Amino acid sequence: MGHSHSHSHSHSHGDLRGRNLIISILLNIVITVAQVIGGLLSGSLSLLSDALHNFSDVISLIVSYIANRLSKQEASLKKTFGYKRAEILAAFINAATLIIVAILLIVEAVERFQNPQEIESDLVIWLSFIAILGNGFSVLLLKKDSKSNMNMKSAYLHLLTDMMASVAVLIGGLVMKYYQLFWVDSALTLAIALYLIFMGYDLLKNSFKVLMLFTPDEIPIKDIVMEIQQIEAIKNVHHVHIWQLNEEEIHFEAHIDFEVDINLSQFDVILHEIEELVFHNFGINHVNIQPEFGKCDVKDVIVQD
Repeated sequence: MGHSHSHSHSHSHGDLRGRNLIISILLNIVITVAQVIGGLLSGSLSLLSDALHNFSDVISLIVSYIANRLSKQEASLKKTFGYKRAEILAAFINAATLIIVAILLIVEAVERFQNPQEIESDLVIWLSFIAILGNGFSVLLLKKDSKSNMNMKSAYLHLLTDMMASVAVLIGGLVMKYYQLFWVDSALTLAIALYLIFMGYDLLKNSFKVLMLFTPDEIPIKDIVMEIQQIEAIKNVHHVHIWQLNEEEIHFEAHIDFEVDINLSQFDVILHEIEELVFHNFGINHVNIQPEFGKCDVKDVIVQD
């Protein structure tokens, strides 16, 4: 028994997200091809590593686009939640790829430190400048949605870190051109990799928590139980589950003991009061309550099912 305060984005907003992802995918394909060719011609590891990261951007953006499309599909008898978790799963995959790419870059940077090579810096400079423009435009396209959606944030982080990587490659190309310090290429690659790990870990952790049905960090279960138990006629709140389904839905489930054997219409009034309480005070928008009277079961707030 429960009620939903819906906060779904409009269909047109979802279409706009999809369009922005498609534009970003096409831009990054062009940048990746150009950087691979340029990296092979110039011998620049940082340019090739940037191309590798751009390729991971293409994959992550495709994953994000597919998840964005799936999340709009309707629920069915076999999929009662639809694909509402698709974007969270995409965020987890993309965060994991950020860290994997970073580890590969660290290995390559260490090897190049041991065997530095001369690099055609002019080509590095021009290609990194083109990458900055392309990724910068993609970052602007996804920035707004990245604030409210893990999937879009994962795509945004891929593009943002790649833009910053391209800035680092540009600086490295200038240093190599005017000061002949070719080890800078490897040093910048290492710095880029460490930054990717730093950026990817937080998103990986947050998306993992949602997938594992952990209670959101900002939800104080003890406070919720205490406030509900202050409602007249309620004796005890127990067997509580709170989880985040996706960016827009937080679910609350509990068993509630009543002081007296109330009828269904009385329960509906109390249920509405609970729904309004948890929504306005804690941002919970899906409530499912099991009413009980005189039932002999475990009365702990958290019960291992």
